[in-house]
Amino acid sequence: MTDQIDRLGDLRGKRVLVRSDLNVPLDGDRITDDGRIRASVPTIRRLADAGGRVVVTAHLGRPKGAPDPRYSLRPVAVRLGELLGADVAFAEDTVGESAHAVVDALGDGQVAVLENVRFDEGETSKDDAVRGAFADRLAELADVFVSDGFGVVHRKQASVYDVAQRLPHAMGGLVAAEVDVLRRLTSDPERPFVVVLGGSKVSDKLGVIDNLLGKADRLLIGGGMVFTFLAAQGHEVGRSLLENDQVDACRAYLERAAAEGVQILLPTDVVVAPEVSADAEPTVVPADRIPADQIGLDIGPESGRAFAAALADARTVFWNGPMGVFEIDAFAGGTRAVARALTGIHGLSVVGGGDSAAAVRGLGFDESAFGHISTGGGASLEYLEGKDLPGLDVLDD
Repeated sequence: MTDQIDRLGDLRGKRVLVRSDLNVPLDGDRITDDGRIRASVPTIRRLADAGGRVVVTAHLGRPKGAPDPRYSLRPVAVRLGELLGADVAFAEDTVGESAHAVVDALGDGQVAVLENVRFDEGETSKDDAVRGAFADRLAELADVFVSDGFGVVHRKQASVYDVAQRLPHAMGGLVAAEVDVLRRLTSDPERPFVVVLGGSKVSDKLGVIDNLLGKADRLLIGGGMVFTFLAAQGHEVGRSLLENDQVDACRAYLERAAAEGVQILLPTDVVVAPEVSADAEPTVVPADRIPADQIGLDIGPESGRAFAAALADARTVFWNGPMGVFEIDAFAGGTRAVARALTGIHGLSVVGGGDSAAAVRGLGFDESAFGHISTGGGASLEYLEGKDLPGLDVLDD
């Protein structure tokens, strides 16, 4: 899929409001992973090169609808300027005096970033009138709108949904690329098609499992969510993360997969420790014999090799969720094994955003070795569940 920017016509001199996803992790003012900023650059650069006066709006973190210096986009604006190789103006507010002054001062091809859009309660309000009133104020700052924040297209929020109803609008290049990849996963994927799911909670992935059981050839399951599956098989999981209310659902999926000929591969060994700590002593135990006083924190080395073998002949892979607490080296082996296996895929390998993308970068892998690294974990999952995404639906007119 190509973007829709050309349908906006000549952008020279026009104020272009672009909704980007700049929600990056910060350590104070230091950006610890700038992947989403880098992914946003091509569309912003294209709009600026076309002579647009580019006004970037985005969120950071989850402020409570009011200014909070911990979530200021100022460090992001600085990094965006470095990546663009050009000065980027910064507005101290989102729709107030500073925003209007900064936007009014833009020349053709120049870029500005507005302060965190979630500093206004109207952005995330469930009340259509409140959200719409805020969208009206955002729309005053622009002539056209470009949606390029894939990580938020599953949200019915003012800067994602309502603004598109108020301005001539188009899908940006990043969103178009994400949608293209997800369509390839769900519409006649090249086989074998293998799905790797991890992360903490199985409840976050039930919709994906339900929808992909009929499409994938194999599901490999690790991370904290695996312990609910192990419990569904009748195994003791010690003090590991367990969602008791999902045990029956996991049992039903295991039975359904067996009936439909879909392989669900669970770990045969697990790395455990008495606590989640870099100082904790790790031990490898069989997955069906986790000690009562231990916490499962990664799939074991035997499972890592088995997962890699199950990926070796894959032609299409979707991976969402780390295999363990990858931030601690003792519990990063499973995630590293999966990531390494994906770099050898002869076909389409998709890293589904969020912690998986952070793990790829944090563990030192070359991003170019993967077919696609998504910028939107939650949005990717909802798309693969078959849900409608408001931020995409509103662009279809």
